Amino acid sequence: MQDTHSTSYRAKSLIGKLLLHSLLIIGAISTLLPFFWMVSTSLKEPAEAVSTEISWFPKTVTLKNYAEAWKEVPFPRYFINTILCTVIIMFSVLITSSLGAYAFARMDFPGREIVFIAFLSVMMVPQPVYLVPSYIILSKLPTLEALLQPILPGLSWYIHNFKLALNIPSTASWIDTYSALIVPWCANVFTIFLLRQHFRSVPKDLYEAAIIDGCSRFGFLWRIMLPVSKGVLVAAGLFSIIGSWNSFMWPLVVTNSDEMRPIQVGLSFFAQEAGSQPTLQMAAATFCTIPLLVLFFFAQKQIIASFARSGLKG
Repeated sequence: MQDTHSTSYRAKSLIGKLLLHSLLIIGAISTLLPFFWMVSTSLKEPAEAVSTEISWFPKTVTLKNYAEAWKEVPFPRYFINTILCTVIIMFSVLITSSLGAYAFARMDFPGREIVFIAFLSVMMVPQPVYLVPSYIILSKLPTLEALLQPILPGLSWYIHNFKLALNIPSTASWIDTYSALIVPWCANVFTIFLLRQHFRSVPKDLYEAAIIDGCSRFGFLWRIMLPVSKGVLVAAGLFSIIGSWNSFMWPLVVTNSDEMRPIQVGLSFFAQEAGSQPTLQMAAATFCTIPLLVLFFFAQKQIIASFARSGLKG
């Protein structure tokens, strides 16, 4: 009798696993299918891409679409702008988030929980709500060059010539500048929350022992907290990179020239120009997406580990 129940339980468990894996496979295929279609179309001849006959694989593989798309608009400049903004934002987010998360996790001050809840509430506000006020504020802020002119005219002159050398347009405000693309995103509420949850999982005894040994608050953060949080910091950096690389709405609003546009805005303008050439559109979308895919495949373990170690306590 017991063997019968055991066999029945194993059969039900096997059926459940088969159903679960089937659903996961279907979900994976439905997710990967658009990427496969994008790459496949980018390798087709233009006539084959617009044909009414559906073909999942190109009959003739060609790479000329990538070369033509790369030359159509200044994609090298778009990549330089995106990489520059992404790297600066990533390091800024890690610095500000580490300090903020440490304060919320280990420092006692009046209204700490209220302030933290207020921080989290910012995540509930959609970007279009504060898009116009932010634009108005940046349009009234003077550039760094204008601020330094009465104080350090020599440094202001070097900044002006540096901008000319890089073909950066001169503006009277922060609009259409790297400052508008970078500064508003140097702090991230989600990253503060992620690191705060991880910092709270570190035993208090470790903190008290370090304080007794004469370690300062900043020393404890620098020497102990950050080294044991490498996995979470890597994941937070990856999230920042992905967010900056895929940012579209804000750069679209604050940039006016080709010299300042990041990759997603440039890709959108290219799609408008090449609207009748799907092979070029798919080629451009492919080489704009590949860097993130490669980065994700190399760092997926850190991303999974960061969620396993954070947010489950406190």
